[in-house]
Amino acid sequence: MSHRTAVKRTAGRTGQYAALLCYLVFLAFPFLWLISTAFKPPRELGSIHPTWIPEAPTLENFRQAFAQQPLLEAAGNSLLAAAVSAVIAIMLATPMAYVLARFRNRLSRAATGWVVISQAFPLVLVIIPLFLILKSLHLVDSRIGLIMVYVVWSLPFALWMLTGYVRAVPRELEEAAAMDGAGRARTLISVTAPLLAPGIVATALFAFITAWNEFFFALVLLKSPEKQTLPVVLTHFLGAEGVADLGPLAAAALLATLPSLLLFAVIQRRIAGGMLAGAVKS
Repeated sequence: MSHRTAVKRTAGRTGQYAALLCYLVFLAFPFLWLISTAFKPPRELGSIHPTWIPEAPTLENFRQAFAQQPLLEAAGNSLLAAAVSAVIAIMLATPMAYVLARFRNRLSRAATGWVVISQAFPLVLVIIPLFLILKSLHLVDSRIGLIMVYVVWSLPFALWMLTGYVRAVPRELEEAAAMDGAGRARTLISVTAPLLAPGIVATALFAFITAWNEFFFALVLLKSPEKQTLPVVLTHFLGAEGVADLGPLAAAALLATLPSLLLFAVIQRRIAGGMLAGAVKS
């Protein structure tokens, strides 16, 4: 390798790292500002010269947030909807992903293409027919109705991820089980499913995070205050004229954001591995 080539490669890599650092700063800025705002007293929140680090940090915003809105009840609703929908989505997606990965034909390819295309549909295209369907089933303003919507909405991506994991499992293991007399169902449960455990966990957590952070469906489908999820309750910190109670709002938003960040920090490597597996396996 010539000196000039080495210099160009080093310069290119330095440029890539610099661009990545700028992107990380861009992503981290809102979260860091949210943390700063959550601990600022009202005097600093109204200052015309804002600072990154609060001069007089306080927990009063968190106390007011819990006093003004039923955050614990809303968090319980979000937890119930996210956990149940994630479990159901995984139970449905696992056998479906096995079929798509192992039986490659025109039908399976068409189904895979439809899964990918469905992710491009904007919410506004489906919310009205979805609302009418749930209304006919008497599931509007119902936790069960919201869970059903979350399952349907997270199922395509869960199916796509798990299909990649299934393709990464060697066929030879299933063929050996078949020679021992195991059927398809027994092979899936006893051989394939244990090897898919990391992918199943990662996909379930991703479905959980998606439902935990979801706002639009919950806003439209839930009307009773005691059934509303955490993202919807956060909007209640806005006054009648659209003026935000900034300190308590920042404190509540920080508490609502932390579970998603912690879970994503745990599963981000597994999510990337599942995507790469689906991309390179035929």
